[in-house]
Amino acid sequence: MEMEIGSMIFERKVDLALISLYLVFIVAIGFMFSGKSSNPSEYFRGGGKMLWWMTGASAFMVQFSAWTFTGAAGKAYNDGLSVAAIFLGNAVGYFVSFLFVAEVFRQTRCITPIDAIKRRYGRVNEQFFTWAQVPIGVIQAGIWLNGLAIFTSAVFGISIEMTIVITGVIVMFVSLSGGSWAVVASDYIQMLVIMAISVTATLFVATEVGIVEVVTEFPRDLFTNNLSYVGLFFVWCMMSITKQIFSTNNLFDASRYLVAKDSINAKKAALLAAILMFAGTFVWFLPPMATAVMGIDLAATYPTLGGKAADASYLAFVDTVMPIGMVGIMIAALFSATMSSMDSGLNRSAGIMVLNFYNPILKKGNATNSELMRMSKILTFCFGLVIVLVGLFISSLKELSLFDIMLQTGSLIQMPILIPLTLAIVIKRVPDWAPWATVLVGLCVSLVSKFVLTADMIGGVLGIEFSSRESADLLFILSMALHLIVTMGFFFFTRRFYKGLTETRTREVEAFFTDIETPVVSKDQNATVADLEQRNKLGILAILYGACIFLLLLVPQPEGTTGAVMGFVVTGGIVLGIGCLLKLSARAKPSAG
Repeated sequence: MEMEIGSMIFERKVDLALISLYLVFIVAIGFMFSGKSSNPSEYFRGGGKMLWWMTGASAFMVQFSAWTFTGAAGKAYNDGLSVAAIFLGNAVGYFVSFLFVAEVFRQTRCITPIDAIKRRYGRVNEQFFTWAQVPIGVIQAGIWLNGLAIFTSAVFGISIEMTIVITGVIVMFVSLSGGSWAVVASDYIQMLVIMAISVTATLFVATEVGIVEVVTEFPRDLFTNNLSYVGLFFVWCMMSITKQIFSTNNLFDASRYLVAKDSINAKKAALLAAILMFAGTFVWFLPPMATAVMGIDLAATYPTLGGKAADASYLAFVDTVMPIGMVGIMIAALFSATMSSMDSGLNRSAGIMVLNFYNPILKKGNATNSELMRMSKILTFCFGLVIVLVGLFISSLKELSLFDIMLQTGSLIQMPILIPLTLAIVIKRVPDWAPWATVLVGLCVSLVSKFVLTADMIGGVLGIEFSSRESADLLFILSMALHLIVTMGFFFFTRRFYKGLTETRTREVEAFFTDIETPVVSKDQNATVADLEQRNKLGILAILYGACIFLLLLVPQPEGTTGAVMGFVVTGGIVLGIGCLLKLSARAKPSAG
């Protein structure tokens, strides 16, 4: 018994050392890219100078969070691969961006996404969507932060509150020190860590359990356990994919492509994000399903999690099957996922409030660059503090499912906002009041679907008793269907009231559509000094982190442990290999651009 306790203490010390090392790397990124931002364009979008592989990694990470390894993993543990529909929807959404709109978003030539909304829909909508979107972003970041804290608390016994505070402080530092340069650079390193550990965990599923066995022996059959009506499940999948297409192709989320060097880099970035999301869909959920197949009692293993024990299913697989040190890399990946979403949200929210409220409303457009930069950093700090407080509040909701929070927030609140912003570049002739009126109609639709057309009411009419899972799925389906029919229908209906715009607004809208049809072409298609700097700095960080993972081969493993060499070589090899490629590409001779 004493030997087992000693081994566990040693293992946790290794894991904590790895997490600490990773956090040092993230802080280093803030230092490496500090001083690169001298104006709002540099601070909030890197001056529009970033290459496709950085932009694509950042776009991918914006849709990724620790929720994938917690709430979504819990869904996979309970219900199998059904949760993959959401992430497949993200992949489809990014592919739609690649085909049609990524370059269009870059061609808005804006600093913040609200700038694009102002140009398309006018100043009233600029303020309306500023105050509609920023609070939602803060709430989402708090949910992501709470998901990370669940894991850390379960593994190390560190309080959820402490994890939330420490992570929030580090994210604020990165965003404050380097602006969008540090944010996007850290997103790239974080993407490498996440994909490396995901691939490695899937290899362990294949070698230790068997992928075919996981799928065929999954203990909870999709269509007989809590889901009597197969059609309901397929409709849920279609609605999930539709929701994610809207989430990845709207004018507000154009911000993920505004940092790109030009239209071609924006298009390539969308394709990279689609490939990464599609690949991840088939590897992220096999480990939690394997946990269910192995019969691990999560409630007994992680008693402090209570009703959220299923959210630790991915962790349980890594902790049980993989060698000492892998849990530390896994938690580092979770920090990666959470911080990438938070720092992007912080940077974007601060940019919106400074450039779309503070300067035009409070300063009447007369603020200087230095004043805007100072206010940007003040608001970055304030938003970071608020996100921490939201995360602390959510942590007090002990029995609430993270999966249901995310899904219902998306269908009930986000969809009314996304509809006019997705149709903005498609439908030209609508009155300026149409977007905000559509959102208000959509919120009424959400209230009806939530409190009137409930699963119990429908079940009573049809004489059907829905299970708890069916009720949750039905709520999402009804909400989405009503938004697609009523809310989107209302937006189209407003075209009947279009009587033209004022002369000023007509010029603004015509200029907007002219811009989005005109490609952004960089002055020099060859690698510039800024391009090579990106490759060099990120290459150094990736090489160092990959080398540190290889050093884990020196950590003594318990007798009978298999696969340690494979685990560290694959994980470290992916990060180290890409770092070497970046360093080699940085040796090219820069152009004069």
